[in-house]
Amino acid sequence: MTTKLPTAVRDRALQIAHHEMGHYVVARALGFETGGVSLTVTIDLRHQGGASISLVRPIASLEIMKEHLEARMMVLMAGAMAQTLPSKPSAAKRVDKLKATAILKGDKGAEQDYAKIRELQHLLRNIAFPDTDPTSGERIAAQLKAMSDRLWIRAQALVEDQAETIAELAAALVDGMAIVEQWGRAADTYEVVFTGPMLERLRTVQAIPSLPVWTDSCSAVQHWK
Repeated sequence: MTTKLPTAVRDRALQIAHHEMGHYVVARALGFETGGVSLTVTIDLRHQGGASISLVRPIASLEIMKEHLEARMMVLMAGAMAQTLPSKPSAAKRVDKLKATAILKGDKGAEQDYAKIRELQHLLRNIAFPDTDPTSGERIAAQLKAMSDRLWIRAQALVEDQAETIAELAAALVDGMAIVEQWGRAADTYEVVFTGPMLERLRTVQAIPSLPVWTDSCSAVQHWK
């Protein structure tokens, strides 16, 4: 570690690092091209993070479009899910579904992920059910919920399957944080940037498997709306 982080800053940084690496790892597993990951945390625990994911993909049919939208929504869900993974090595790496939902619907930055999910969800539903009567509110709501439940189950399975990788990359990101020099005032911000090429060189990243969008096991019911 370049700079010893205050305990509270490190704890907060680990949470956000898990969030961003959740996006990153699931995106790679689902076939998206990825770039760098950045993280900034201030001494009063304000934060900013980002994972660069390319949305450029050839779309040759409606089926490919549907799969692309489903994969993108799962990547968006993965951040909040990964943020709830326990940071202690001895703890079981399981997503806390209630906390993940609260993070997505909160006001700490992840609400942008949730807004994107909702918009893509409606687009996907419009493609899947082109003949729906716009006034059929209950039917539309049921279709949206069924879609969300199915995507949530698969995203959770992906995050838990890759939990060790997410945790290892998150810890490495936080270990790379350094205080930002401030001219004329006290330094109060810690930051780190792992560029795309830096990440590509890591064996942990190279070992991320290419996973299918769907598996036969993704048929259970999960409450999420």
